Amino acid sequence: MKDEALLSKLQPQMVEWRRYLHRHPELSYHEEKTSSFVADRLRELGIDVRTRFGGGYGVVGVLKGSKPGKTVVLRADMDALPIQDEKSCGYSSEVPGVMHACGHDGHTSILLAVATYFSARKADLPGEIRFVFQPAEEVCPGGAKGMIEAGVLDGADAVYGVHLWTPFPAGTAASTPGPMMAAADEFFIDIIGKGGHGGMPHVTVDSVVAGSALVMQLQSIVSRSVNPLRPAVVTIGTIQGGSAQNVIAESCRITGTVRTFDDETRQFIRGRIEEITRLTAQTYGAESKIQYLMGYPPLVNDEAETERFFREAPKVFGEFMVQRCEKIMPAEDFAYYLKEIPGCFMFVGAGNEELQAVYPHHHPRFDFDESAMLSAAKLLVTMTQSYQGWE
Repeated sequence: MKDEALLSKLQPQMVEWRRYLHRHPELSYHEEKTSSFVADRLRELGIDVRTRFGGGYGVVGVLKGSKPGKTVVLRADMDALPIQDEKSCGYSSEVPGVMHACGHDGHTSILLAVATYFSARKADLPGEIRFVFQPAEEVCPGGAKGMIEAGVLDGADAVYGVHLWTPFPAGTAASTPGPMMAAADEFFIDIIGKGGHGGMPHVTVDSVVAGSALVMQLQSIVSRSVNPLRPAVVTIGTIQGGSAQNVIAESCRITGTVRTFDDETRQFIRGRIEEITRLTAQTYGAESKIQYLMGYPPLVNDEAETERFFREAPKVFGEFMVQRCEKIMPAEDFAYYLKEIPGCFMFVGAGNEELQAVYPHHHPRFDFDESAMLSAAKLLVTMTQSYQGWE
């Protein structure tokens, strides 16, 4: 990358920004103060800023260079999670029951540093860069769709995003061409029977028995109906029914999630869940209602842009520190951007046992090695300059 020292000098500032955001997290669709913080920093850089983008708290900064060229979109997510921060450190969340447990505070700080870098080199910029700070990645339908509908990708040529990833050690990076993260769908099933006395089951329709049978039937979909060469998950997260030990429950609710990597399998599993639910309820003389929500699509990296990653990332991390990662079942609404234009989503290792940065994402003690932010910023700059053909 060009002028690497300029970006390296921003590491202390990135840490300061990240720790401020970590102390003041905001939930999905409520990122009002975070949005204002980001917008103020971008304005200080002289970047053209649009706020409340996409019908929410999205922020878009646009930097146009003095030379003609291509338009690159860089995206960071800003929202936190409804989790109580259990870390003991000077930057623990000050908001009860809310914390940055997935690294979005780091993503926001990284992109602010990248914006600072490019604003200082505006005279050398061939084309345009859009710095997209997106709300509501953690909650469906997600903030990406609103940003796209509002035109953030209009006329753009490529899109890149990074995710600090503690399962990988700091100093490494990974991605993969094609499908990398799963589609995530949700279902909510109500089994309606006929309640009554626990000692008189013959005059009732036991919704809990029907629901229990349904749970077992649903677990057979992946093992016996889905092509074993196509990864898929059907998980039952909750089953709730009944109010007392001697009462047969009138109704039972079952909720779960489905993870897939291709649309054919995704639609097939939905159909099987709906069919099995209906038939199992009928078998036990009960009725069923199902609400099925199609969430984020699979995240599919562009082949050419992933090849770019494998060419450029070793310049940042070293030849043997960049790897092709396996598909993973968590989902990301960055997938929506990749459905519209070519791009690449990249993992930047942020785990470090010595710093206790070993807890999984969405854990109450989640943290990451802050040195990874500089590596991620360098990666975004390098990918952008490669695509735009900086001299």
